[in-house]
Amino acid sequence: MTELKRNSQTRMIGIASVIWAASIFLSRVMGLVREQIVGRTLGASRQADVYFASFTLPDFLNYLLAAGALSIVFIPIFLSHLQRGDERRAWISFSVIANFILLVGTVGIAVLMALGRPLAELVAPGITDPTDIDALVRLTRIILPAQFFHVVGGLLSAALQAQNLHALSALAPLVYSAGIIIGGLIGAYYPQLGAEGFAWGVPVGSIAGPFALPLYGCIKSNMRWLPLISFSDPDLRRYLWLSLPIMIGFSIVIVDEWIVKNQASYLAPGTLAYLQYGRTLMKVPIGMFGMAVGVASYPTISELVTAGAIVKAYALLCRAVRLTLLLTFAAQVCLTIAGFEAVYLIWGLSAHRFSLSDAQETATVLTFLCIGLSGWAAQTLISRGFYALGSTWLPTLIGTVIAAAMTPVYVALRLRGGAMGLAVASSAAIIIYVMVLGWLQRRRFEREAIARGTTLEGSQGMLRVALRLAMSAVVATGLGLLARIQLLQWLPDANAMTVIGRATLLCMLGIGLYWGMAHLFRVGEIAEIQAVLLRKIRPAQAPDTPHQDS
Repeated sequence: MTELKRNSQTRMIGIASVIWAASIFLSRVMGLVREQIVGRTLGASRQADVYFASFTLPDFLNYLLAAGALSIVFIPIFLSHLQRGDERRAWISFSVIANFILLVGTVGIAVLMALGRPLAELVAPGITDPTDIDALVRLTRIILPAQFFHVVGGLLSAALQAQNLHALSALAPLVYSAGIIIGGLIGAYYPQLGAEGFAWGVPVGSIAGPFALPLYGCIKSNMRWLPLISFSDPDLRRYLWLSLPIMIGFSIVIVDEWIVKNQASYLAPGTLAYLQYGRTLMKVPIGMFGMAVGVASYPTISELVTAGAIVKAYALLCRAVRLTLLLTFAAQVCLTIAGFEAVYLIWGLSAHRFSLSDAQETATVLTFLCIGLSGWAAQTLISRGFYALGSTWLPTLIGTVIAAAMTPVYVALRLRGGAMGLAVASSAAIIIYVMVLGWLQRRRFEREAIARGTTLEGSQGMLRVALRLAMSAVVATGLGLLARIQLLQWLPDANAMTVIGRATLLCMLGIGLYWGMAHLFRVGEIAEIQAVLLRKIRPAQAPDTPHQDS
């Protein structure tokens, strides 16, 4: 591979990463605004629990259609035709797969709508009040059709990403969140709507964002969506073969949230809402640092694997994981020592339905959820390494085994620790999954490299850096919590300015301690990021200026 091509790939990944990082950051901010409106409208109440539980069946359908993996599975198929210069065949593949999804998705929505009531009792068995069950069924049926547009839109988005067109796909989640926010504001204005305002915003946002924007982009890129259905098409068969483990395997990555919602329904009203609000905050750094890098780097990793450059693909993947871990552990420290401040600023200030005790309960749950924050971010990249190699069975199989083994742990910890127990179980499950998957991935890439006459010997992996960063985070968190105790004595008030000031001081202290410990443990990525920052803030050195070694 020439230096020019490597630089071109680096630039493409960099541009795509910036686009997706900005999109996901704004999407997470809008998600927080959305959840803030939910919290201020519904509070930590049984009505909020019902609203959050109403997404379980739609998410299940989304999962069965492998919508979360559409880009991962479809991009290599679409890209293989583009690389051969056969654009017509690429769009035939798109058409056959899209039409198949349309057919199956329509049937799935109809079946789940018809079975809404009996399935509601499985989704949230702890919700027994007939009025609440009626509300759960009604909200579920409103939200279900949105999956139709999410799934088809996901395929359209994948076609754009395969052509390195990212802007419209990255904008889609923002429009989706805006739809829910508008629906919630309407619901707040008309209290009789309650949670239904948010629910109606879901299909509206899905049509306007995840479906319409990528569709417009594909039309501009000369899309040819043909009325073809062919069950013998080799690309459809390949898509189904790669998607099948995702469809039938209940990996911990997917079912964790379902298990938590199911078990939280047995707890006191509002507990499910605490867990959901905490998860919403945790998703901000996961999306910014994990999903953004994963989405942006995946087409290039797939291209390197297709070209046989296994060692370079693995090096790129490991570097992305290490940088992601560096940033997400920093976020983990900040959210742990300043979690109450974050929760109270978003949901508690001037809110009548979200009290100070609600903020404290949510912050406590958030602390234990954050134990697994870096694991959730890392798995978004590690799993893509398998998918780039055409292996979707192994990560799903491992995830399913862990889900089956950990389900009794969720139940036991819920009985012993309530919401905190469920948060601990969730964090433990994802950490176990990531550690096993990372180890297996190294072995799989090694085999692929040997088959091509090379080796990963000498390639820097992920584990050593991950352990050093974890130790840095533990030390920084411990010292930050001690500092928090003292700071609460100096700044005990709960008004907006005091809470903001306390959060700022705690985050600056925590991140500073973490950064210092990571430097002490000789984490190489620290020096790399510092060098990038110095290049940005220092004027360029003149060519004839003598250079002195530091």
